[in-house]
Amino acid sequence: MKKLLRFIGRYKGLFILSLILNIITVLIQLYIPILFGKGIDLIAGKGNVDFGGLHQKIILILILLSASGIFTWVLGIVNNRMTYGIVKQIRAAAIRKLQKLPLSFLDRMGVGDLVSRIITDTDQVSDGLLLGFTQLFAGVVTILATIYFMLRLSPWITLLVVCLTPISFFVSKFIASGTYKMFKLQSEIRGQQTALTEEMVGGARVVHAFGYENRAEERFSEINERLKNASTRAVFYSSLTNPSTRAVNGVIYACVALTGAFMILKGHLSIGGLSILLAYANQYMKPFTDISSVVTELQNALSCADRVFEVLEEPAESEEKPQHLTGVRGAMDIEDVYFSYVKEKPLIENFSLRVNEGTRVAVVGPTGCGKTTFINLLMRFYDVDKGRIFIDGTDIYEVSRRSLRESFGMVLQETWIKNATVRENIAFGRPDATDEEIIKAAKEAHAYSFIRRLPEGLDTVIDDSSLSQGQKQLLCISRVMLTKPPMLILDEATSSIDTRTELKIQNAFEKIMDGRTTFIVAHRLSTIRSADIILVMKDGHIIEQGKHEELLKKGGFYSELYYSQFAGVEI
Repeated sequence: MKKLLRFIGRYKGLFILSLILNIITVLIQLYIPILFGKGIDLIAGKGNVDFGGLHQKIILILILLSASGIFTWVLGIVNNRMTYGIVKQIRAAAIRKLQKLPLSFLDRMGVGDLVSRIITDTDQVSDGLLLGFTQLFAGVVTILATIYFMLRLSPWITLLVVCLTPISFFVSKFIASGTYKMFKLQSEIRGQQTALTEEMVGGARVVHAFGYENRAEERFSEINERLKNASTRAVFYSSLTNPSTRAVNGVIYACVALTGAFMILKGHLSIGGLSILLAYANQYMKPFTDISSVVTELQNALSCADRVFEVLEEPAESEEKPQHLTGVRGAMDIEDVYFSYVKEKPLIENFSLRVNEGTRVAVVGPTGCGKTTFINLLMRFYDVDKGRIFIDGTDIYEVSRRSLRESFGMVLQETWIKNATVRENIAFGRPDATDEEIIKAAKEAHAYSFIRRLPEGLDTVIDDSSLSQGQKQLLCISRVMLTKPPMLILDEATSSIDTRTELKIQNAFEKIMDGRTTFIVAHRLSTIRSADIILVMKDGHIIEQGKHEELLKKGGFYSELYYSQFAGVEI
């Protein structure tokens, strides 16, 4: 609740207005029983009916009921605006935080679970907040105002009601304390279900190709069964609160009626006064019933908020430096770098390298040797455990990540296309690029031939399923051709492209790589024979380095890798 209050504080004006409207509405509703009680007293005596006074009371009651309806309507608008504004702020904060979280966090979290936290869980928070604003505040005001009015009529009956009230509190607290963990478990299982659904839908082709449908259905059924059981338990136990408090309130109401009846017989209370006290006793106990029903939603909302705040409170990447990396030429020095994803399992140790500007560096080695990790460290997707990396003599940890990453152009094996036009996808790194520049970049990447065949050319809206894997990779290459950064990283950049197009792309790359420091990660060693220097990695270390011909003459690990691709020798 304290964490939620930080967001509620941004809507102080609406919050105060909600409180004022709550107070006005409650006072009107509590004044109406007084008018009813006085009206009853006007007709209680034999042959003593004041029709004129009764008429006035009825007119006033109707006016107050109308006013109460209007204020309640306005209160609903205020609470809705405040609630959904708060949830909007929480979602925006979560998205902003995701942009600042290290890749290590995103790697260990399921995509579906994160989506569930930001979308589904925040929806649950909004439902709980809305009920809280509409019923919780009104309930508190009603309780306080009712006690005041009851004290004016009968201190003894008021004391009786107040003394019996803690029973409702204890019943509610006993049930609510157990349901929080149940709702937390429900939210966690819901996140697992969302993650599995996202996996199965996103990998539908693989699922069908490997006949995984039945096992996928079994996994989903198992999670679905656990979610059903967790939801049933949480809702069942939380639903006990309302009938339990109603039973307690029924006892309190009966006690007030019995005590009031004896007071009438003794002449200490009128019939109208008892009707007012009974109405107030009901009004006084109603908030406890309402609050107990709200507790169910609040427990669910708070458990969901807890999951959202886990994301918001996750440590962000180390603070950005104000200095920018400018005028990059591409000289690089890597000194004694150590890195491991898991502290107990070292991956890269004592890694050192010097690269002159304009050099083409190929990185090769078996799967898991640290090639992609090396690229991640250059881009600061991960931070080194020990050691230093310099670009043109500037420590990359002394400049902003954005300026560092703007100095590199990346084409990865994994393509990413956003749901937008072809133009927006190509101009992702340069939104201000002209159509002429975009078309030129697409032609250089040999992507314009298929772009022209699209229904609306550059204005065609595409998504991840609209194009083939090769076409998506050509668009990613077009992005780099458009930005023309001072340094390049090509990680299996032509893995999904046919051989004929690949030859054309290689020619385009030759042009863009000219004079630029380039790191090429490749499994097909035939594509990196022209590199100025080839780094052969194994188990996080550089075990060989040199030109293609030099490494073949050595007859070491590189030559084994190279010839195995042609001779079918298993290494």
